[in-house]
Amino acid sequence: MKLGIFGGSFDPPHQGHVRLAQEARRRLGLDRVLFVPTANPPHKANPEHAPVAPAPCRFAMVEMALLGEEGLYASPFELRLDRVTYTVETLEHFRAEEPEAALHLLVGSDSLAELDTWKRWRDLPKLARLVVLGRPGSEPATIRRELPEELRELLGRGEMDLLTDVMIDVSSTEIRRRLERGEPVDGEWLPPLVLDYVTKYSFYR
Repeated sequence: MKLGIFGGSFDPPHQGHVRLAQEARRRLGLDRVLFVPTANPPHKANPEHAPVAPAPCRFAMVEMALLGEEGLYASPFELRLDRVTYTVETLEHFRAEEPEAALHLLVGSDSLAELDTWKRWRDLPKLARLVVLGRPGSEPATIRRELPEELRELLGRGEMDLLTDVMIDVSSTEIRRRLERGEPVDGEWLPPLVLDYVTKYSFYR
């Protein structure tokens, strides 16, 4: 089995997350992609960058976003720990839980630029194949140039995937800004159930 792991704050989960995960699933032949919302992301320890919506609500939104999506599922693993969690620990968990699965770690190109600041980052390629998802403004040449040497070598050996030709021009940050200002956000940005949820409970206003 080929299993994709897609971590993040998902604050809120948007159509770009869903479409990128489905494209990765299709191109790489992944049987499933698990969205793994984090309770306390270590790179957002600064209160200014902490998630806005509570962790259980972000998990609920991920479930809503994925209800009609074949092969995409939500995992509560990091939320159950109720502490700062690290990607390497999450991969070790799924490696132990699914020892026969080929793990694929889906990472946005913006996160890739700072991957060498992550805890035990050199262990990540040992636990899972890295799959880089394009973000608006990211160019393959720039991504390659900014990679740590070890990751450039992985790419050169064909042991890492760049899906940089698939870009969705939508971000959680921009959605929060729009909602805070009372500007319209439609189904092109947020799955309908998620939009209804954030509107009803006014998480971002």
